[in-house]
Amino acid sequence: MAVTTTPIRLQEAFAEAGVTGRLHAVDIDTGAEVGVGADQPVVTASVHKLCVLVTLHEQAAAGRLDLTEQVECPPGDRTSGPTGLSAMLDPVRMSLRDAAYLMMAVSDNTAAELLLARVGLDAVNATTARLGLGRTRAVHSFREMFASMREDAGPGGAQALTDPYVIARLRALDPARTNHSTPRDMTRLLGAVWRDEACTPEHGLAMRRVLGLQVWPHRLAAGFPFDDVHVAGKTGSLPTVRNEVGVVEYPDGGRYAVAVFTRAARTAATLPSADSVIGTAARMAVEALRAP
Repeated sequence: MAVTTTPIRLQEAFAEAGVTGRLHAVDIDTGAEVGVGADQPVVTASVHKLCVLVTLHEQAAAGRLDLTEQVECPPGDRTSGPTGLSAMLDPVRMSLRDAAYLMMAVSDNTAAELLLARVGLDAVNATTARLGLGRTRAVHSFREMFASMREDAGPGGAQALTDPYVIARLRALDPARTNHSTPRDMTRLLGAVWRDEACTPEHGLAMRRVLGLQVWPHRLAAGFPFDDVHVAGKTGSLPTVRNEVGVVEYPDGGRYAVAVFTRAARTAATLPSADSVIGTAARMAVEALRAP
């Protein structure tokens, strides 16, 4: 598949799945790239946890914190979410690096909040600025984001999030008013992590390891169902929003950073076609980059 024709094919795949898609894919070693709306602002949702992870390791490398440092998590002070600490009922004590594992592997919102409290939102923005991600910014914590959604949804609560009129007024779905980035910024960040430019090699290895432990196989990884192809990534989800960024590594040494951000026309929480097109689009882009 020629790189020059790939954007058209990608747009067709997104349209068939019922989503608006933005994508950027880049060969980490050669710089060859494929994009569709690569510089358009997008809602990051939980993809922004990657920025928190990089900031955590940057501070550890600088000696400002110890990744084995223990943090307390009482049951009455947890951010909403269906996984990890957010779903647990009893007091928990764990290290910063174990909280980072939960934040990345199962997208634990409470673990992310613990780490944000330790490193600070300003530090996250300083890290992304240092790495040249000029269109990436954390506007608020994940707890604050969910609070804005409850406020915007009104008395209808979670059930109101199937109403298109409610969806249209959610600040959390407006890149201008929530945590945001672009597909190109996210592949630039992934490339920096994989080339050990974001941090020291020791910390780069630790970040790559935890990204490879994500448990969700239904988006980016679904496009590469091969035993010898390794996919490491981070998803992000909000009403109508399904995202994933990650790196696809082939046994011949090829490695490709891919960022896919989608918005669905339908408000249903379960849309298999919207999930699977992330893997489909990523595979199309990577195959174009690998074509002779």
